[in-house]
Amino acid sequence: MHYLACDLGAESGRLMLGTLADGRLSLEELHRFPNGPVETEHGLCWDIPRLFSELKVGLKKAADRKLPIASISCDAWGLDYFLLDENGAVMEPTFSYRDSRNQRGMDAVLNAVSWEEIYEETGIQQMPINSLNQLGAETTARREAAAQFLPLGDGFNYLLSGTAKAEVSLASTTQLYNPHTRDWSDKLINAIGWPREKFPELIPSCTRLGPLKPELADETGLVPIEVIATCSHDTGAAVAAVPAEENDWAYLSSGTWSLIGVEIPEPIITAQSRELNFTNEIGHGNTVRLLRNCIGMWLLSECRRIWATEGHEYSYDDLAQIATEAEPFAALINPTDECFFAPNHMPEAISGYCRDTGQPFPANHGAIIRCALESLALLYAQRLREAESLTGQKINRLHIVGGGSRNELLNQFTA
Repeated sequence: MHYLACDLGAESGRLMLGTLADGRLSLEELHRFPNGPVETEHGLCWDIPRLFSELKVGLKKAADRKLPIASISCDAWGLDYFLLDENGAVMEPTFSYRDSRNQRGMDAVLNAVSWEEIYEETGIQQMPINSLNQLGAETTARREAAAQFLPLGDGFNYLLSGTAKAEVSLASTTQLYNPHTRDWSDKLINAIGWPREKFPELIPSCTRLGPLKPELADETGLVPIEVIATCSHDTGAAVAAVPAEENDWAYLSSGTWSLIGVEIPEPIITAQSRELNFTNEIGHGNTVRLLRNCIGMWLLSECRRIWATEGHEYSYDDLAQIATEAEPFAALINPTDECFFAPNHMPEAISGYCRDTGQPFPANHGAIIRCALESLALLYAQRLREAESLTGQKINRLHIVGGGSRNELLNQFTA
């Protein structure tokens, strides 16, 4: 049997064909397309029409195979969302979590409810980019025009099926979900002034949403295959696939962001976990992913983008090679520093941090990349020790998943 999976990332998206035969699952990439936030008159936004057009290109390629395909599902990064109007259309713009409005939203939220109350209610780490803070930044006009809030991955399932429901792994990332009641947090929704009815029904992973829209089936040439909400959060999907045994393992979902933590049966929401800013996200089967969300390959992708504009084209393999040739531990950064979140020039941000902290100035591109990779590896080690202190369980194995797992140099530094 054959299946389709759309995996949307902040840097690229892809449509995968999965074939299950003789007890083994094989994967083939049918279509890959670039992604990235676009600067508009409204702010930093996602080009949803283009992304959905790319997905339809992939569906046409799947249809050309003439295979018996059973279903399709989409996953995406957390925190960003669609707003649907009263006619079910996606309201433009769809803001990026990197838009500057988020700090204003967090300030408004914290004026209405304390950080301690938010954490007790949700168990989610505090970040300006959280959906709670983004909703707090929405204008009155947009809030009144919106008929429904829908997390991004579930939004793409909606575009495929016409069914608007929120799968729990993705809903749990919003800082609007209560893991104790397993429902939306009425307390926080009321605090930010949004009507409760604008939040969709919550569903478990592996929920059948319905067939592919007839007009999409006609346009792409696919038969009306079933649309299924699996784990709509990309990290939830990745951790579900980890070949883990026993209880002494952790995971690192390595991509634009690094999500590092452990899987446990119940949330840990304590003063210590709040101080360490650990988050409790829901996984497949209502497991809990106790983790820290921190910066990841964003450091490299932004250096690569900037250098390309300056006439220096590097593949990720090229970056790893020049980093290998650089001096070890010449300088280190704190990747969690705010200066690395959305700088205009990432290489200058890294070099400037080294200068401002009295360290040697990175001599070349390779030194900058090595500094970033070694700093990430040390950050991962710190987060694992913090997870051990919260769970009381020693971690003996780390499973690395996600696009960043292809960076063998970072994997080696992490080991």
